[in-house]
Amino acid sequence: MYAEKPWLRFYDPTVRHSLDYPVKPLSQLLAEAAQKAPQQAAYSYGGKESTYAELEQLTNRLASSLHLLGVKKGSRVAVMLPNCPQFVISYYAIVRVGAIVVNVNPLYTERELLFQLRDAGAETIITFVEAIPRVSSVREQSPLRNVIVTSLLSPKTDVPEGCLCFNGLSNAASAEVPDADIKAREDVAVLQYTGGTTGVSKGAMLTHYNLVSNAIQLHEWCAGLKFEKILTVLPLFHVYGMTCCMNLALITGSTMVLLPRFEPKEVLEVIRTCRPTFFPGVPTMYTALFNHPEAEQYDLTVVEFYNSGAAPMPLELMGTIQRRLAGKSVYSEGYGLSEASPVTHSNPIHRIKSGSVGVPYPDTECRVVDMETGEEDLPPGQAGELVISGPQVMKGYWNMPVETNKALRNGWLYTGDIAMMDEEGYFYIVDRKKDMIIASGYNVYPREVEETIYELPQVQEAVVVGVPDKYRGETVKAYIVLKAGQGLTAEEIIRFCQEQLAAYKVPKIVEFREELPKSAVGKLLRRLLVEEDKKRLHPEQT
Repeated sequence: MYAEKPWLRFYDPTVRHSLDYPVKPLSQLLAEAAQKAPQQAAYSYGGKESTYAELEQLTNRLASSLHLLGVKKGSRVAVMLPNCPQFVISYYAIVRVGAIVVNVNPLYTERELLFQLRDAGAETIITFVEAIPRVSSVREQSPLRNVIVTSLLSPKTDVPEGCLCFNGLSNAASAEVPDADIKAREDVAVLQYTGGTTGVSKGAMLTHYNLVSNAIQLHEWCAGLKFEKILTVLPLFHVYGMTCCMNLALITGSTMVLLPRFEPKEVLEVIRTCRPTFFPGVPTMYTALFNHPEAEQYDLTVVEFYNSGAAPMPLELMGTIQRRLAGKSVYSEGYGLSEASPVTHSNPIHRIKSGSVGVPYPDTECRVVDMETGEEDLPPGQAGELVISGPQVMKGYWNMPVETNKALRNGWLYTGDIAMMDEEGYFYIVDRKKDMIIASGYNVYPREVEETIYELPQVQEAVVVGVPDKYRGETVKAYIVLKAGQGLTAEEIIRFCQEQLAAYKVPKIVEFREELPKSAVGKLLRRLLVEEDKKRLHPEQT
């Protein structure tokens, strides 16, 4: 039965399946892919393809150049790029020399970028021409020594003074890379920041073993599905795209169809012309795609497998997608977090439950525990904190031992998410113990937005919450109390935030109040505001 339907071996609770997780460097995935299928297209970008043999050669040449620049085992190298071939080359070149990839959102403002560079201690950054003004403005205040720049539009790059040319480094004469003596279980490959900046953003230390293991888990979970072409529009700097598009592609020998940004019409055309078979995405992408006015003109069943993650999928949208696919393609929802490389749960492909994030991955243990002590296991149907153990769980948080000890206890990762399990072992994410907002699949930390708003001298109090949004999943709302006699408009607050924060963090709604709810000790009660919004939007549920 399992040979005929391989996914059942992971669904049947009586079957204990253990995978073989090789203890090897992450860069070995590329070496093996190039050896097995050197002429297979590794990626397509702008209508042009490059093979795995070419990708390996460019990667090794860049790795050699990085080594000559002083990048060595343990060095932190920031990569601030959208999806493009240079991202893929940089990522595997950095881990090839034993250095650590620091993924940086290319939308970050100067202060967000500066925080991450300082926190990681990154002395090298690989970025693109359009980001150079932001990088240059923080360079003197950061640890940066090397700024490597590339162009996304032209093979020729006008290199600003004091910067190095990516093309020159990746086409260097030598491809010799010294052995970095990587210990895959212990050595960190990626610092994946959980979001935000000052005081709230944490760098999850993901080892080579964590990332290789999670890619293998994903591949085995989807046994029997085709991965010839992976539509790679999820940002590769995000842990979801990094594992489910890029690392998975190397294990399966697939072609990454690289898109630097999500534009619904462009994605529809790529589905028509490139015919990708796997499309990992987030609910906002699928909302825009399946509700596009021209969507009916495209055969979306060309994609064999749609995998949704990073944010809850509205049930209404899920029903729309399933009706459109008419059983010809698989649509599945899963769960993960940066601290777990990221995937821990997914729906068994032919036993999908709407509203559930599915069951744990192979060799992933999960418990629902009481939220007071975190020690008592709760029975099916009862909500508590989700805790996880598995080969994909991070080593800890970068330079944050206190936070590490809170998150990792007795071999378990405490996720901060409130979940429940049903009698069949399916998990449901009920709420978040933390106050994090997930807008369009991106993590937004209310405290960071509040601190930005508090920089306005007219503001007395500010609370930021996530409110339901049909397109973004959640959107950012700010409640403001102004100082007596002060005047400030919602437009002025939004404009100020736009200057200080990445676009997805900026409040879309601002509500002024005379006062905000507080506890007996004066703590602002964020959850009461969230409940008020729920009642206002869905009075029938109260």
